[in-house]
Amino acid sequence: MAGTGKCFLVTGPPGVGKTTLIMRVFESLKVSNPTLKVQGFYSREIREGRERVGFEVVTLDGRRGPLASTEISSPESHRWPTVGKYKVDVASFESLVLPELQVKEDTGLFIIDEVGKMELLSSSFFPAVLKVLESNIPVLASIPIPKSGRDIPGVTRLKNHPGATIFTLSPTNRDAAKETIYSQLVDVLRKH
Repeated sequence: MAGTGKCFLVTGPPGVGKTTLIMRVFESLKVSNPTLKVQGFYSREIREGRERVGFEVVTLDGRRGPLASTEISSPESHRWPTVGKYKVDVASFESLVLPELQVKEDTGLFIIDEVGKMELLSSSFFPAVLKVLESNIPVLASIPIPKSGRDIPGVTRLKNHPGATIFTLSPTNRDAAKETIYSQLVDVLRKH
């Protein structure tokens, strides 16, 4: 299938609206392709007032679990890896997300938001993402923008995937990007 990849990667600076765009595409697909079986997850900020105190992961059917927090202090959490000021609960992330990334016969689309530093602390996460890519099932995923010009190795591999198309979001192109990604996905799903 020349010209149209099956892996749609959304990137852009923090706060530009990557998750919002992905969820808007998902909502549109639910209307236009009601029988489509979509698997995956998205990440959400946990805020207290104006301050971001952590992140949680939410599956597309609404189950949720902690991903990272500045406020967790338990005996186990002292051994957890950190990203910046956040302690990352890898076990919670894996128990929720890894089953969502299992390739099943009737899966029509995977949503993976995001393939970032916290998620990649799980040694099982990236192999699961690669299996999804190898399955040839369309993928809509978000990736962080490189810090100081260098990508995380896993992100580089995704960007270099033969089927990958990268959309870099900005406040001015968000709506157009949503329409483009949606129409290209509908096209891929029709041919799939």
